[in-house]
Amino acid sequence: MTPLEAARADLGYMESPAGSNRTKYGEWYGMNGVPWCMEAVQYWHWAAGQRIPYKTASCSELLSWYRANMPERIVTEPRENDICIFTFGHVGIVESAGALTVTCIEGNTSLSSDDNGGAVMRRTRKREQVQAFIRAWVEEMSYETFKEYMTRFLAEQAEQPLPGWAKGEFQAAIDAGITDGTSPMGLIPRYQAALMAVRAREDR
Repeated sequence: MTPLEAARADLGYMESPAGSNRTKYGEWYGMNGVPWCMEAVQYWHWAAGQRIPYKTASCSELLSWYRANMPERIVTEPRENDICIFTFGHVGIVESAGALTVTCIEGNTSLSSDDNGGAVMRRTRKREQVQAFIRAWVEEMSYETFKEYMTRFLAEQAEQPLPGWAKGEFQAAIDAGITDGTSPMGLIPRYQAALMAVRAREDR
């Protein structure tokens, strides 16, 4: 699960009673009955298994902490799961973004009140209303995914053309029986490299 998936699962959630700012997010956070958009964002990251490194219910405090401690996580081009801090003291999780607008899942919003509406909703706003994007959530790569990427990388590497400057020497190695000439750009295990080195020494 990602923070965005956790947020989507809560679409339509309402504070109860209406106007109270009392939510499951505030109960989880330990500070209920207060404006809760940031508490919801903190909760969705926790639900995804990766807490935001700075616990706060304040949009401005979170942005200040990242500026001071992890400025590389403040990005200009957003992607899914990024935190979107708005200029009017509000926050959401990025779902999609275009040149002029950004769509987020947000807590404590409504069509009549942007930043204290009492519901979890999908909202599309102008990019000019965005103060910053924060990449707080970083997907952890599973071992299976790592193997898939490595297999793809090795296949792509093997398909690369042999550099022109190496063609003469490589042909000489083929002629000397050091290598059979297949897959010249493929990576080799250490034992193959050792065997090639021994053959080259014997050829001398």
